[in-house]
Amino acid sequence: MTDSTLLSDTYRLGHRTVGRIGYGAMQLAGPGVFGPPRDRGAALAVLREAVELGVNHLDTSDFYGPHVTNQLIREALRPYRDDLVIVTKIGAVRGSDGSWNPAFSAAELERAVHDNLRNLGLDVLEVVNLRAMFDVHGPAEGSIEAPLSALAELRERGLVQHIGLSNVTPAQIAQGRAIVPIACVQNQYNLAHRADDALIDALAADGIAYVPFFPLGGFTPLQSGVLNGVAARRGATPMQVALAWLLHRSPNVLLIPGTSSLAHLRENIAGSGIGLGAEDLAALDNI
Repeated sequence: MTDSTLLSDTYRLGHRTVGRIGYGAMQLAGPGVFGPPRDRGAALAVLREAVELGVNHLDTSDFYGPHVTNQLIREALRPYRDDLVIVTKIGAVRGSDGSWNPAFSAAELERAVHDNLRNLGLDVLEVVNLRAMFDVHGPAEGSIEAPLSALAELRERGLVQHIGLSNVTPAQIAQGRAIVPIACVQNQYNLAHRADDALIDALAADGIAYVPFFPLGGFTPLQSGVLNGVAARRGATPMQVALAWLLHRSPNVLLIPGTSSLAHLRENIAGSGIGLGAEDLAALDNI
């Protein structure tokens, strides 16, 4: 049964409106986001449950696995619901050792778009994020003109509807917006990692969605005595409070917490219903 009350808060993504709690499929692949899942049946169940609970924004990439998460999404959810927005990401490929390598040439980007189309079972990709790979671990300066122009050409050919940017600096976003409309920005941001504070506000003023990856800390989950204290007062888990803080941060923030667990999926979605008072927010802001 869909619990629309938990997902009633929405924001624009491209030409669509999505719930501000989505789902990130990265953790459905094997260890290190490489290879098949430990439990394929459980992975399929998580995807189906997310959509049943009202999630209509899925984040994925064909370099998760590689190919694994997209194939799971296709198996679990196709034919897709009319309101489902699938966002994918290109700009990298995986080495045979699981390494993350740049794939920024026009030919590599076109191949990635076709791989995503094939493995998701789609004719058009609704939103494609170009992930900058000047530094694997975080944004670093470098021109994105050539790869973004190549992706814009694929948009002109009708293979892509909207373009976003990932792992980028404010300068790269400005450069990108001069080339093509930018639907969203996906960077690392959470309670403990707030380098994009000013960027979030600037994007909100222009109506552009900001999608924080690693909203719960990523491979090293958030840990804080203050966070634990607020969670105890609210009768919630620390991770639910961390998600609720992000939802309070700005209306343009769209969340894509990932998990391979049905219990954690339900917990994450329930976190969107947690209210935080001024005292809670002040304490969390000071972490």
